[in-house]
Amino acid sequence: MRHADAWSAYLAEHRDLAASAAPFEVSGRLTRINGLVMEASGLKLPLGADCRIVASGGGTVEAEVVGFNGDRLYLMPTDDVFGLAPGAPVLPLEVHPSRPALGTTSPPRRRTSDRAKHLPVGEKLLGRVLDGAGRPLDGLGPLGTTDARSLQSRPFNPLTRAPIDTPLDVGIRAINALLTVGRGQRLGLFAGSGVGKSVLIGMMARYTSADVIVVGLIGERGREVKEFIEHNLGAEGRARSVVVAAPADTSPLMRLQGAAYATTIAEYFRDQGRQVLLVMDSLTRYAMAQREIALAIGEPPVTRGYPPSVFARLPALVERAGNGLEGSGSITAFYTVLAEGDDQQDPIADSARAILDGHFVLSRSLADQGHYPAIDIEQSISRAMHGLVTPEHFDLVRRFKQMFSRYQRARDLIAVGAYQAGSDPMLDRAVAIYPKLESFLQQRIDEQETWTQATANLRTLFSGG
Repeated sequence: MRHADAWSAYLAEHRDLAASAAPFEVSGRLTRINGLVMEASGLKLPLGADCRIVASGGGTVEAEVVGFNGDRLYLMPTDDVFGLAPGAPVLPLEVHPSRPALGTTSPPRRRTSDRAKHLPVGEKLLGRVLDGAGRPLDGLGPLGTTDARSLQSRPFNPLTRAPIDTPLDVGIRAINALLTVGRGQRLGLFAGSGVGKSVLIGMMARYTSADVIVVGLIGERGREVKEFIEHNLGAEGRARSVVVAAPADTSPLMRLQGAAYATTIAEYFRDQGRQVLLVMDSLTRYAMAQREIALAIGEPPVTRGYPPSVFARLPALVERAGNGLEGSGSITAFYTVLAEGDDQQDPIADSARAILDGHFVLSRSLADQGHYPAIDIEQSISRAMHGLVTPEHFDLVRRFKQMFSRYQRARDLIAVGAYQAGSDPMLDRAVAIYPKLESFLQQRIDEQETWTQATANLRTLFSGG
């Protein structure tokens, strides 16, 4: 018996020694850098795997596997590539948990069961500004959360999602009354540059009745990121918001990751039973980042320079938003779409219109007239509205659009005095009520109007016939 106990102790001691022994370091070599893509040999890693490339000065550059061809890996850097030389060591980031990667001092990352990258989530993210890798940008210190979540999520069974049946108050009269948004709806804000989309999404973030706001600023100018947080979002909106910023000067990989990270944070709060407003500015920059990567690794362009993978990525991102299972929370999402040259038939705008639950078009001509928010009520639609409002409300919206459209079609005739009153009774009514219609559609930046107030004002507008 004593001999058996001694033998067991001996085996336990050597088992601990074997567990603490460092295995051989598997590494590859950098063979080529061509534009945005780097090639490495000597490693066999799956798509999405993280690597560190050791620079000649001792620093490291982080990269991700975005493709392969035979024994060659295609890597996309998330940092600047200055200092990299031919033959630089390429090391997998998932290393032995007892030690960091060669040439680094950062803590090791553990391999996860779903093989996807995990980034921080949790209540302590509220009020913080992060980059696409989950690092704080606001100078307020560490995040202080130990929760993490995969950047990838399994698609929902569409039959298990809760229906869109409850209006979401966004605090903007024209949207609440005429383009009612439901909890879990996904909509596009179609706009050119300089027509007030940042101001509009800032108003929604401040005035919405949602519990949590997640803002993804993807591919925007760095100056606009700070302006949006300080002026458009404000202290009131920021207190219940998480901002993920991946500006235009970051790598395309980081811009893609920033959009996925913002969606992941929104999913976390939805699964906690919260009502989440997700604002992504912009979906077009997300598509452009995917185009940069796809073209760099040799994917052929098909539509105005966009490769097929772009049109596969868009619905994969958008479908992650929406209602959760019955009894859980919701993600109501607004994706801004930059119509290049105000062309509403731009391929990204056209694709987004097909996969979203409605679209709001911001008009440059209205913005030039000082009409804010510059929502073109004739071209905008909320596809879930018919299930959110009463038949009486829907009839008032129909009458509003009829009167507004009737006046717009005859606007030039009225302006030159060619229209004679009495020749068209409906147009006479439209001319009489048009100033009220136009005033109804406008709203100051510091003005909030709840859904109840907006619907009551719409009834008042048509009271008396």
